[in-house]
Amino acid sequence: MAEKTPRKDIKKATNNALELQKIPTTIPGLDDVLHGGLPAGRTTLAIGGPGSGKSILGMQFLYHGAKNDEPGIFVVFEERAEAVRQNALTLGWDLAPLEKAGNLFLYEAHVDPQAVLSGNFTIKGLLTIMEGKVRSLGAKRIVIDAIDILLRLFDDPVRERSELYALHDWLNDHKMTAILTVKDAAGAVIATRYEFLDFMADCVIHFDHRVVDQVPTRRLRVTKYRGSGFFPNECPFIIGGGGVNVIPISGIEMRHKALGAKVSSGLPQLDNLLDGGFRRASSILISGTSGTGKTILANTFAVSACKHGEKVLYINFEESAEAMASCMLSAGIDLRSALQEGKLRIMTAMPESVGSEEHLINNLKAIDEFQPDHVIIDAVSSCKRMGTPRGAYDYIMLMTNACKEKGITTILTNQTEGFQEEHEISGVGISSNIDTVLFLRYIDIGGEVNRVLLVMKARGQKHSNQYREFHITDHGIDITDVYVGEGGVLTGVARQDQEAKEAVEFRRKQLEIEYKEHLITQKKAEMTADIARRHAELAASETEMKSLKLEASLIAGERDSRANMRTDDKVNTLRKTPAPKNKRQDASRKERTQ
Repeated sequence: MAEKTPRKDIKKATNNALELQKIPTTIPGLDDVLHGGLPAGRTTLAIGGPGSGKSILGMQFLYHGAKNDEPGIFVVFEERAEAVRQNALTLGWDLAPLEKAGNLFLYEAHVDPQAVLSGNFTIKGLLTIMEGKVRSLGAKRIVIDAIDILLRLFDDPVRERSELYALHDWLNDHKMTAILTVKDAAGAVIATRYEFLDFMADCVIHFDHRVVDQVPTRRLRVTKYRGSGFFPNECPFIIGGGGVNVIPISGIEMRHKALGAKVSSGLPQLDNLLDGGFRRASSILISGTSGTGKTILANTFAVSACKHGEKVLYINFEESAEAMASCMLSAGIDLRSALQEGKLRIMTAMPESVGSEEHLINNLKAIDEFQPDHVIIDAVSSCKRMGTPRGAYDYIMLMTNACKEKGITTILTNQTEGFQEEHEISGVGISSNIDTVLFLRYIDIGGEVNRVLLVMKARGQKHSNQYREFHITDHGIDITDVYVGEGGVLTGVARQDQEAKEAVEFRRKQLEIEYKEHLITQKKAEMTADIARRHAELAASETEMKSLKLEASLIAGERDSRANMRTDDKVNTLRKTPAPKNKRQDASRKERTQ
């Protein structure tokens, strides 16, 4: 029957459903996988082979709880308490102060096999001791390590189940948040003899320590969680300083920020092709065959960033820091000052030395410690040696995503196979998730090999779509201007031949132009002289015209003067002559006058 009132280890959710109470493990990544932590007041079963990390997870859960004044009990059947303390110190956990403060108790539950065989042994004595410690400490956490050791002593399946159910009931009655660890020596889910443990526990976590292509790797998977959701996929984890560190791949969300402002690539010519440079917080892939200049291009960016006061973490899977710094000198790139100033840090490791998850954790810790502005991984093609192609893919995807969330620019180099054609840009299937792709390749023309560069992709920015020839010189990379001939882009000797032909043709055209310009200048001079002569003739004509007009004017003036003089004489004559007696006389006088 359903309970009328909710249990204390269950709380009411906001959507009127009952939500299971959980206790965070504080183990990095594990609480994400468990959607919050282990079920409070219930039993969790940890199953795995030897060395898979079960006991460490249990002690880590108790250690963090004890440090937060949440007392716990560690029951061990296989080891001595002192060995447990020493093992914990190798992980950075000092248990003695916690034991002294009453926040942690290590109980050596060694059972005499003779007592078991005689039939006098039951688990009640063990429970009585544990109950006394629970009360004295006020403990709510308990880890029973290697419970299968106790079960095997009975050599009777009926007694095993009876005793185990008695333990389970005791844990439930005392509302203990418990972890039981069980070996899975066969490598299967669990031996058939103890399969009922899966059904008894509220949460079941399977641990696996496998070797793939000679590379060890650890995985865990939650197969059961009553009353709660969880990530069902396998998740890689490592055991190192600080204990277990889980990488919840299936729970990764895209929480990174938008791409930032432009940052120089270190090459003005490349910045022009990218409309100003790379975008901050973006992922840049430099892909090409061996010797095309990928590492030189990456280090050019690193030196430029360091000169601007920014920090760069360089993760190199192909050569040592000393070897890389020495080789870069031949290209005019000096990393020594950036290393000495602490602006550049180089991490090196053989890819096959550990699994991809351990590389990832180590690199993320270095990022948290160094706080770089940019991260360079050289080369992602080497990551396939970390174990499996999926492991390499997970490593790169998680690294780029973590960097984007922190606003860190990531540059990845990848060595492709083949000489001219490129079938897979990244080599591990991540090219579609990269923001900017630079493709370097060789071109074989006219019996020589030349290097060219192409910006294949630049998310969120304009970029050139042309191949550009470049040279590796003693002062770095020199990108030439694009040169297109009749058959396309020309490089090397073909370009030099075409440039020579065009230079000759250009000089011939220049000479022809100079000759034409001389003829034009001569004709202009002749035309100017002719215009001057005609202007002179015109001026002479105008002067002659003015003289004629003046002469005509004078003649006209003299005529008018004479006319006026005659008029005056007539007037005077008329005044002296008497008036005619008749009209005939008057007319006769006029005729005489005229």
